[in-house]
Amino acid sequence: MKGTFPVNKFRELETPFYYYDVNVLRETLSCINKEAGKYNNFCVHYAVKANANHKVLTIIRESGLGADCVSGGEIRAAIKAGFPTNKIVYAGVGKTDWEINLGLDYDIFCFNVESVPELEIINELASAKGKTARVAFRINPNVGAHTHANITTGLAENKFGISMEDMDKVIDMAGTLPHVKFVGLHFHIGSQILDMGDFVALCNRVNELQEKLYARQIIVEHINVGGGLGIDYAHPNRQAIPNFTEYFATYHKHLKLRPQQTLHFELGRTVVGQCGSLISKVIYVKQGANKQFAILDAGMTDLIRPALYQAYHKIENITSEEPMETYDVVGPICESSDVFGKAIDLNKAHRGDLFALRSAGAYGEIMASAYNCRALPKGYTSEELV
Repeated sequence: MKGTFPVNKFRELETPFYYYDVNVLRETLSCINKEAGKYNNFCVHYAVKANANHKVLTIIRESGLGADCVSGGEIRAAIKAGFPTNKIVYAGVGKTDWEINLGLDYDIFCFNVESVPELEIINELASAKGKTARVAFRINPNVGAHTHANITTGLAENKFGISMEDMDKVIDMAGTLPHVKFVGLHFHIGSQILDMGDFVALCNRVNELQEKLYARQIIVEHINVGGGLGIDYAHPNRQAIPNFTEYFATYHKHLKLRPQQTLHFELGRTVVGQCGSLISKVIYVKQGANKQFAILDAGMTDLIRPALYQAYHKIENITSEEPMETYDVVGPICESSDVFGKAIDLNKAHRGDLFALRSAGAYGEIMASAYNCRALPKGYTSEELV
């Protein structure tokens, strides 16, 4: 089944462009608030790195979610969209001085710290401003996730976080620094995770570390388990909203929180992934020796995931109802990896047909580049195209 798109409005726009169905976005946000709201100590932040389109960010902010940022630019984007600064969390393995100072100036909720040198610099910069920075330590739990190797983050071999073996030492060090306040532990094991067993494994590891701290009479204010829940790329219409019921229930069942502790989540892909599509026009249909190609005006510069991760995105010809034919769907970029899909069955394609590359709301527009001196595509919401 194809998605429903305002095709006549699309024909008036210059392709390629990103299209965001705000009904899907709002329904997703409503579901998140409903399911997380069942547990009065759950707090959800939106991972801005998934999509920082201002109109999308504004809708997310209106829903009441906080913001998880991994750069100073993302902090600025969140503030511009109206996120309260006391609901902004700043993570990232390589925070620069100006980015830390930005977070300090706005008194953000928390810095998720990933190394001893970073902790020392945050203390130094906070001292210069006469402030105290709230910090959580990102602990690398050495928990694997059933996902693509390039988007696992919780293994000992990954660059992220502080090793479990160093946790006590870093906590002790924080106690000697007058301008940082240790308030929490942060974890994140990867992205596009569909096996709840991975999250159960994380819960078990967090419980283990909490017991270790409890033996030292340390109870932190909050636990942050990151995000990672995946979406159904194969069936964006059938499952537009991920299974948030099972996701939040898994943490409620398996993670042993102490009284007064809050549990923080950082959801990105699951918030915006299914509301977005990349809309592109067929430039040529080319017959090769053994296959035919549908050559689009969108390329890997506009949606890099297929080239970067060999990721699957459902592709639809939204302007043809003719019988199916098989195509390699490719872009115009001067790279052999500029391929969206091989041997894809689509309604017969003609020059000028519009293709929708689905589930592109996350890591689509935000990762676009100007390689080959290409212009960055615009983003439109469904409310703008009524």
